[in-house]
Amino acid sequence: MSLLSLALRNLLYRPWTTALSLILAALGAGLISLILLLSWQLEQQFDRNLAGIDLVVGAKGSPLQLMMSSMYHISSPTGNVPLSGVKPFLNPKHPYIELAVPLSLGDSYRGRRIVGTRASFLEVYGAELASGELWTAPMDVVAGATAARELDLQVGDTFQSSHGLIEDDDLTHRDAPAFTVTGILAPTGTVADLILLTPTESLWAVHDTHDHEAAEGEEDHDHDHEHAAYDVSAPLTIYDDESITSILLKFKGTSVVGLNMQRSINENTEMQAVTPSVQLTELYSTVGQGEDVLRQLGYVVVVVSILSIFIGLYSSLDRRRGELALLRTLGAGPGKLFGLLLMEGTITAVAGAILGLLASHLGLWLVARYFARTYRYDFQSLVFLPGEAYLLLGALIVGIVAAFIPALRASRTDVHRTLSR
Repeated sequence: MSLLSLALRNLLYRPWTTALSLILAALGAGLISLILLLSWQLEQQFDRNLAGIDLVVGAKGSPLQLMMSSMYHISSPTGNVPLSGVKPFLNPKHPYIELAVPLSLGDSYRGRRIVGTRASFLEVYGAELASGELWTAPMDVVAGATAARELDLQVGDTFQSSHGLIEDDDLTHRDAPAFTVTGILAPTGTVADLILLTPTESLWAVHDTHDHEAAEGEEDHDHDHEHAAYDVSAPLTIYDDESITSILLKFKGTSVVGLNMQRSINENTEMQAVTPSVQLTELYSTVGQGEDVLRQLGYVVVVVSILSIFIGLYSSLDRRRGELALLRTLGAGPGKLFGLLLMEGTITAVAGAILGLLASHLGLWLVARYFARTYRYDFQSLVFLPGEAYLLLGALIVGIVAAFIPALRASRTDVHRTLSR
């Protein structure tokens, strides 16, 4: 019988002790693995979606809320700002601004956010059409790859939007014009996959902020606004009575320009400006404190699992003295007895770590489903990180450390004294 078969038989012979050691090893490895996976997911998703944006300008409120709603679309907006107030940022000849992307939020379709914007939004995230064409008029929609797949949208489909992000028939704009899908984007791995894009004027038309009971001259103005020839790449036409949610800005110059502009906006206007990278750093800092606590807990569990394996093997030696002595008489030298106990410890630790990794990926899958259902945000559950390979290596070392002393004692078994008892 091989050492491996014998080691497995011995582990199965004491099922409760082995099960406890497996569970502890799985808990330690799984907890550390889950922290690694969640940290990697957050960094990948959030860093990728920064997209080089230097400043987000919107209504006053929580800076983090403004950033999360405008760049990651997983929070409610802080409010709207008058379009006339942000007119300077939309000037294509602005000396410091390379790109200004207006955003209008507030509506959704079956939980997927509808974003009123300009074609420059696609430039920010490197998005390209997989089918159909870009919008050519208000009420046209281009769907992100994930949104189109989950909503089963095809080019030519029509739908009506709802207020907010809640799926509620009572919130549907039934009297508003319907949206028509004109295109579907190729996957980008960014937030562009998750949303529905439309011209800003579409949301104005849905909410119909104009007074249809106004004077005849004003009605003519509204008519021109809604039905004039539409240029997909044209900047927004400024109407004093319209508003948007926020603007994403990229600068031409250095960060000093951004700092000065941010300070000027925050101190001299009714709006606020936030730096996405700064807000993300603060978010990581907050989340990192919880990660540190969980990671330390994982290390404690690993230490306890080492003790469990050690105690399980060491306490079984007295019961197994006859077995070990018999092995010696059958030709097994001290080295083989040492290897047998060492193998039992490493099998327990590595098997526990594998179970822990499987559990952590199952946990990530559940987290991914929660984010997809609650925030309409995609996480990858089928991913293996290099750090997880180091966890398996660490489990091997843990097994060796835990089994070393029992294995050393087993290798020194006195055959004559044991068999003469």
